[in-house]
Amino acid sequence: MNRLLVIDDEPAMRSALYAHFVRRGWQVDAVPGVVTAMAKFREHRHALVITDIRMPDGNGIDLMRELRAIAPESAIILLTAYGNVPDAVRSIREGACDYLVKPVSFEQLEAAAQKVMARAGNLAADQTNFVGRSPALLRVLSRARQVARTDADILIEAESGTGKELLARMIHDLSNRRGRPFVAINCAACPETLLESELFGHVKGAFTGATATKPGKFELASGGTLLLDEVGEMPLSLQPKLLRVLQERELDRLGDTRALQVDLRVIATTNHPLWTAVQEGKFRQDLYYRLNVIPLSLPPLRERPEDIPELAEFFARRYAPPGIAVVLSAEFRAALAARAWPGNVRELANFVRRALALSPSGQLTAEALCEAELTMSARGCEGFRAGMSLRDAERQLLMSTLTATGGNRSRAAEMLGVSLRTVRNKIRDYGLPSRESYAND
Repeated sequence: MNRLLVIDDEPAMRSALYAHFVRRGWQVDAVPGVVTAMAKFREHRHALVITDIRMPDGNGIDLMRELRAIAPESAIILLTAYGNVPDAVRSIREGACDYLVKPVSFEQLEAAAQKVMARAGNLAADQTNFVGRSPALLRVLSRARQVARTDADILIEAESGTGKELLARMIHDLSNRRGRPFVAINCAACPETLLESELFGHVKGAFTGATATKPGKFELASGGTLLLDEVGEMPLSLQPKLLRVLQERELDRLGDTRALQVDLRVIATTNHPLWTAVQEGKFRQDLYYRLNVIPLSLPPLRERPEDIPELAEFFARRYAPPGIAVVLSAEFRAALAARAWPGNVRELANFVRRALALSPSGQLTAEALCEAELTMSARGCEGFRAGMSLRDAERQLLMSTLTATGGNRSRAAEMLGVSLRTVRNKIRDYGLPSRESYAND
């Protein structure tokens, strides 16, 4: 069970946060100030800390520094009723995982908590970065290590589920910018109307609803690395502004007249060949060349089948319940190695997790493999029946495809032969779950 430390001097806020996270399965300690927080943290080394910034006996940013000195692996989210840009930038640069301005909804806070814990879990589980020793994988890792200490921008082109973000984080950790911010944004997941503000920031009054000045991802990443995930989905209207930032290393917040200097490295990723988008007129050629200073490409799992047994062992250990010794039979390993895995490493991880859930003893045999495959097939066909409406059939097909891609909307659009915009609209129309819901299946 994940352990959470809540620090807030307002009794009502503290009690509400305690009750909310306990209901969701967290083990929660809630304290009113800095002194009691330090005592609790030394005792339990909480995986996640949610702390107010201004408290009677201290400051949340100073507290964050002390907590990180004790346990650098702990994730920290800062809350404040007095949000301002310098505090936000400073807190992210000094190690906060997120910075939220009160009043904050429980849904927003829960989403932030799940996001930072998933990230922390991935980093802890993948300290060796990549599992496998196939020549195809080792070649790209060798090149990544070679270029990590330069400041050149990088374009990673690879299929969904191959580990593009993991490779980007590895490059950051090996670079001269390690210890500085690593900030990521998914260009496909952010609505087009908000993406400009998310990237470049805005000043108070820049548009309806802009009640405070907000730094963008470029500003927050200054000094470190910015990951532009699924950059090929960026609208054409924003691409000139991105090009200017890459060329000049300066940006204009929405509604601001002053240019801000930024010092950062950009790593962009895409799950389909970006040059194809250039030829189709969907991506600027000059921006493609500016991003593609150093090209990297991770091999899909079908090109490194010799790594599948080792990966299966890794995920089996990762997802095994405490106290359970996992054993993968020869038949189980051989069957995994023979599969195509169109969802790549992500699909393999989910499959092993499913097999473990259906085999409480931890013995992954041919029978466990069949049970997991039957369960997966049943989920893929669930809900289809003669005479059902086309709307219901379309909804079920979209849900099944999103489940197969781990919630990746771009990959789902590609598999269904429709545009990403169509997938987004259908998700909204049908009220389908968030991306994280599929990724955790």
